[in-house]
Amino acid sequence: MTVVEYLQALLALSLALSLLMAGAWGVQQRTGNSGWVDTIWTFSVGLVGALGAIWPVQGEGPNTRQWLVAALAAVWAIRLGGHVAARSRGISDDPRYAEFARQWGAAAPRRMFLFLQQQAWGGIPLVFAMFVAAHAPAADLRPQDYLGILVLFVGIAGEALADAQLKAFRADPANKGKVCDVGLWRWSRHPNYFFEWVCWLSYPVIALSPDNPFGLASLLAPLLMYWILVHVTGIPPLEEQMLRSRGDRYRAYQARTSAFVPLPPRHGASA
Repeated sequence: MTVVEYLQALLALSLALSLLMAGAWGVQQRTGNSGWVDTIWTFSVGLVGALGAIWPVQGEGPNTRQWLVAALAAVWAIRLGGHVAARSRGISDDPRYAEFARQWGAAAPRRMFLFLQQQAWGGIPLVFAMFVAAHAPAADLRPQDYLGILVLFVGIAGEALADAQLKAFRADPANKGKVCDVGLWRWSRHPNYFFEWVCWLSYPVIALSPDNPFGLASLLAPLLMYWILVHVTGIPPLEEQMLRSRGDRYRAYQARTSAFVPLPPRHGASA
């Protein structure tokens, strides 16, 4: 592919994400439940990423790697999007977005629209990483393609396990008001976020090769996802909410448990 073809694809992928997140804003305004925002974002990234993966090159139909990356995008989106949708059906609003709306006051509708467009822009490096991986020059699958599959499924499996452990903990009435510190949650305060980040390592694994100069662009996906999860809309607002609702129990949990990467609990910290 030429540089012009890559730029044309990037523009088309960007416009698609922007339109889909404008639709997410309409859903949020109509329902009052901002939990649907994350659901729509997940399915949007998966849909646009999959379509970008099978984007025709020089009039030729998709090859095996393009279908592979499209399938990986679809599996990721269906698993995570389904989980977020199930969670959104059980709440009246997402507390993180609700807090933003409270801070924005009367300007909340306009600020929310702009915020969701920022989320669309944030998704651009993610779908472009899928695009670059799918359009690696070699037509036949290589060992690194199979390694990319393994990385993605490790991330999906780890995230699904963390979600299931948290759901089971919350379902037990004896745990009301407590902090989940069982299973993966004993080793990381946000193991679901960590394994979500692992998922995005799969595309650089597939894309990076000496004959693919655009492969370096795929590194933006895990770098951006780490920044979002650890410093922006992931850990910071969620931990603020947990400190408000759990207080000293959560502070003790913070003292002994890694924030992101799963590590053994720190000894000597209060239990």
